[in-house]
Order: sequence, then structure tokens, then C-alpha cells
Amino acid sequence: MLCTTIKIWLLLGLLHGTVGERKWDYEPVSIDTYSTDESKLKVESKIDRLKRGEFGISCTVEWKYDVDETTMVEASAYRSNSGAENDYKVLPWSIPKQSYYDYLNTYYKDVLIPNLGHCSNLPQFEGKFQPPWPKDTYLVDKCVFEGQGLPEVVPPGFYKIIFIVSGPDQPEWGFTVVLKVTAKLF
Repeated sequence: MLCTTIKIWLLLGLLHGTVGERKWDYEPVSIDTYSTDESKLKVESKIDRLKRGEFGISCTVEWKYDVDETTMVEASAYRSNSGAENDYKVLPWSIPKQSYYDYLNTYYKDVLIPNLGHCSNLPQFEGKFQPPWPKDTYLVDKCVFEGQGLPEVVPPGFYKIIFIVSGPDQPEWGFTVVLKVTAKLF
């Protein structure tokens, strides 16, 4: 009986760390940013090697324009087995084109801040976002994306995410990030 009890506790101890956690690791391969008007928004980014096999993303955004209800956000995700440009296939994981304020109250609040809030000075809020969006210089410093709000299981391969912000009489800006995803080994 004691032996059976010990086996059950050992099994529960092993499973405790795996239930509800992501079952994949990633390595950033590239990140490219752009802005059509750097006098209104300038964005620069890079991949930092933190230690062997661990990478973070750093970014500086100099935000100098007003966001309004015409500012739109959209994002698309693609997957490739090989990483070859002609091998990428569109995924159902996307952010449909929507107002910047709707984005702030959903994806930004539920996915971006839980993953980047601890290593950035991005605005954080509770409840519904109250405009205006602050003009400021935002820093993301060696962030390791933990995957909160993302699927627990994703197939290994290369993932490309294209993120775009635009609006009338506003700069279009965004980024393209490529990640290599592998199965997590515990």
C-alpha cells in the first residue's frame, strides 16, 4: 500500500509541472520592423542572446502621434516545415483587422502584457482602456515570451507573424518575426 501511494505521489509530482503549460520552446530567428514615417513613429528591434540556447527580443518604439478610432491593427500567422519562404502556409491564428482600442482591450491586454509586461514599460491598465494612448518612448528589454494566452501545443516548425498598425494620415508601421518552434522536453 505504501509503495502504491508513493508511486501515485511521484506521478502527480511529475504531472504537476506539465498540466496547463506550453509544450513547446522557441528560438527567434529574425525580427524586422518598419515605419513609413519615422518622425511620427520610429521602431527598432533586435534579438539578444541571453545565454546558451536562450534568446530575448529587445525593441525601442518612439511614439509621437495620436491614435484615434481610425487607427487599425491586424496580424497574420504562417507556418513552414523548412523555413523556406515559399513553404509558409497561413494559419487560423490571426488578429482580424480591428480598431486599435479594440485590440488594446483584447489581444494586448490578454496576450501581450502577460508576456511582455514584466520586461517593458508598455502601458498596463485594468478594465477597459481609457484613451488617449500616451506618446512616449517604449522599451522592451530582452523579453522572453512565456506563451501565456497562446496554445499549449503547436507543431514544430518555423512560424512567421506579420503585425501591422495603420490609419488615415498616420504612419503605417509593424514588424515581421520568425520563430523556430521545437517540442519541449520537460
